[in-house]
Amino acid sequence: MPTLEGTYLENRWRVQPQHANNYQTVHGGNLMKWMDELGAMSAMRFAGEPCVTASIDEMNFHRPVPVGDVAVIESFVHDAGRTSVKVQLHAARENPRSGDRETTTRSRFVFVAVDEHGRPVEVPDLSAESDRDAELQARAADWDPDDSL
Repeated sequence: MPTLEGTYLENRWRVQPQHANNYQTVHGGNLMKWMDELGAMSAMRFAGEPCVTASIDEMNFHRPVPVGDVAVIESFVHDAGRTSVKVQLHAARENPRSGDRETTTRSRFVFVAVDEHGRPVEVPDLSAESDRDAELQARAADWDPDDSL
């Protein structure tokens, strides 16, 4: 049975000029795409099936990520329905030299597991077994998209 910890992923994208808007910061659409891609990977790891995006909760961009900085995105499954997988995402900008981070946005995405014909399929139950699972579960329970900004 999949665990929260087993779905935790973290990835980095160095913001290049082709990712930027006219203010030389990451275009919000690129950050959203990266969050969607990583969230789908967490959902697929949990479901063991391909997953498609069904919805995105509130997404506010609180801080820019300048060209040359790194967008760091964390993703993990925090809940599941019959065919749906709920993923919590946290994005931060990171200075590549110092490693200092600042939160830029948080969101929750819902994915649906599908078969090879695109039909919804059932997903397994989510379990929390380790201390890390409990930590992630508590983080999800205390979630506020504007917290710590």
